[in-house]
Amino acid sequence: MWTDFPSHTWRRDGVMLFARQGGPAQTGRPPLLLLHGHPQTMAMWHRVAPALARTHRVVLLDLRGYGDSDRPPPGEGSAAYAKREMALDAVALMRSLGHERFAVLAHDRGARVAHRLALDHPQVVTRLMLLDIAPTLAMYEGTTEAFARAYWHWFFLIQPAPRPERLIEADPVAYLREGMGQRGDFFDGRAWAEYERCFSRPGTAAAVCADYRAGAGIDLEHDRADRAAGRRVTQPLHVLWGAQGVVGRCFEPLKLWRDVADHVSGRAVDSGHYIAEEAPGVVLAEATEFFKD
Repeated sequence: MWTDFPSHTWRRDGVMLFARQGGPAQTGRPPLLLLHGHPQTMAMWHRVAPALARTHRVVLLDLRGYGDSDRPPPGEGSAAYAKREMALDAVALMRSLGHERFAVLAHDRGARVAHRLALDHPQVVTRLMLLDIAPTLAMYEGTTEAFARAYWHWFFLIQPAPRPERLIEADPVAYLREGMGQRGDFFDGRAWAEYERCFSRPGTAAAVCADYRAGAGIDLEHDRADRAAGRRVTQPLHVLWGAQGVVGRCFEPLKLWRDVADHVSGRAVDSGHYIAEEAPGVVLAEATEFFKD
């Protein structure tokens, strides 16, 4: 799947991060970092990244806890999986590749990392495009019965250890299928094989639970501190969400992003949650236009 994207590994504070990079070295545009969501890997970008690499230097990262990156111990309060920590991973990785400033295209959990990245490192992130999320704090504060039923995994994964870990480890592939809506027929077989391989790696269940526990704990603390201090995303922000997805049904994405960011554009697209795989042509067209400068 990644013939033209050589692999690259980098260690930050003992955590090995796995990445790939492709596209022309000199484009006159900032490099573009792609961040995947749960419970996937960089493989989710296989229908988008090669086309983007015709005009951009493209970097794909497996977030810590996912794919072929390390799964460090969660630490107190799952702090090792705070989105602030993951954002620091992204900055360190990009600097290791010689990229001091870059744009970000991200989905799901990766988009939450991108949100934190833009807030904590405004001098680094030039612009960002996020797929099928609303701000984490707004989603928790606006949780309804309909959202809780649809996004049951948010509340399952944050249960005390080792309850969810033990259940996931009993059959990781079954959890993967349940968590991804019984697997849509739009998934490429090669990508799905990667999801199964990586989600079955030892330590994945603990890492994924830590990611979500951080999302319901330390990440909310950071978000509340930003709100109290009046910190906002100042970079151009473009958001897409699936018209058949839960986020669009249960929330108002544009309004919620405009509550926390200064320059927001976006729209619903004819898709479910996995927009880059369900509607790659739309993602590519929107990204090409948004990242052209």
